[in-house]
Amino acid sequence: MIKLKSLPNPPEQALEKLGWNWMLGTDTTPYLGKEVVIISEETATQYYEAAGTLYDMFVEAGQYAIDHELFAEMGIPANLIELVKLSWEEDRNVHLYGRFDLAGGFDDQPVKLIEFNADTATCLPETAVVQWAHLRTNGEDDSKQFNTLYETLVRQFQYIKLVNNDLTPSILFSAMRDFPEDDTNVNILSEAAKEAGFEVDFAYIDEVEFAQEGIFKQETSGSGNFVRFDFWFKLIPWEYIGDDEPELAVMLTDIVKNRRAVILNPAYTLLFQSKYILKVLWDLFPYHPLLLQTERHPITHKKSVSKVLFGREGANVSIMEKGGEVLEKVEGDYDSQKRVYQEYTEFPVDGEGFSYQAGVFYTGEPCALGFRRGGKILDNTAQFVGHIVE
Repeated sequence: MIKLKSLPNPPEQALEKLGWNWMLGTDTTPYLGKEVVIISEETATQYYEAAGTLYDMFVEAGQYAIDHELFAEMGIPANLIELVKLSWEEDRNVHLYGRFDLAGGFDDQPVKLIEFNADTATCLPETAVVQWAHLRTNGEDDSKQFNTLYETLVRQFQYIKLVNNDLTPSILFSAMRDFPEDDTNVNILSEAAKEAGFEVDFAYIDEVEFAQEGIFKQETSGSGNFVRFDFWFKLIPWEYIGDDEPELAVMLTDIVKNRRAVILNPAYTLLFQSKYILKVLWDLFPYHPLLLQTERHPITHKKSVSKVLFGREGANVSIMEKGGEVLEKVEGDYDSQKRVYQEYTEFPVDGEGFSYQAGVFYTGEPCALGFRRGGKILDNTAQFVGHIVE
């Protein structure tokens, strides 16, 4: 069972000082938990080792998917296949970061992979800053966390700059409008890139100009001139670009092919983002202790979870009984997508019956842990809960 430690000074105080009022909540359950999860050094080590092992397995599964041309099965838009292959084959296209979602780790329950948010993972500010500040605000030892996310992001940006030293270290960060939490995630990345020696700027996706020569933003001075950037980070899912902006997909392929820009995260993260990779992993590593059985068709002999290939925040996820009866589901906008079926596993729960999913960030190495708390399906109503190692 999950054990919690109540801290008298809530995380809201730290947030108000940071100006991150979007996390505070008004008419809904506060997004941030007022307690922290107590974990042992052993549990922290389990999560760390699991993420490292899983990333190596994902790389092997990604190569298998390319070698066997599994793009259609994975739901990858045809207009992005060339770019996926290009970015995979060129080592300078470095995966900046992603987040593994894991079950288990408590009460001798084995750690199990739920999925990998490899392309546009969020929860960066909560994990890197807020849970750390929550401990400091309450006089706790802020080193008692599995949390070097910000420092590791800085090192990863330094590495990206080093292996792409033929390019100017100038990076444009982009997100979609009207999602303030996305802006805050991008702000964390922007600060890390700046500390790593990049010149940084920001533009919403509708303000970015794309041409054969590269990726541009118009100067704010009103001169009408455009500034070109050799690196572009987009908190916009690759499959959105492939499905909704086919001309842009073709242009970005040419830009990357001709070394006009490096795009983060690279297009090959689509291989990891697609839930179909869970089936590929099971085929390659059957009965591996970190994996849950995953198939293309319903698993009729055991309880399972139905997932769309590119769903987010629990949307269009269903829990199914052995015979196929739906026990619980979350509606969403992705119902037309293909599905995979993953063996069901229980999340650790606290004394009130809330489920906890561990999120372990991978930035060249495992580097940080945070928890999401909610029901059996963790959707966009789930809370973020920090942790303390005791």
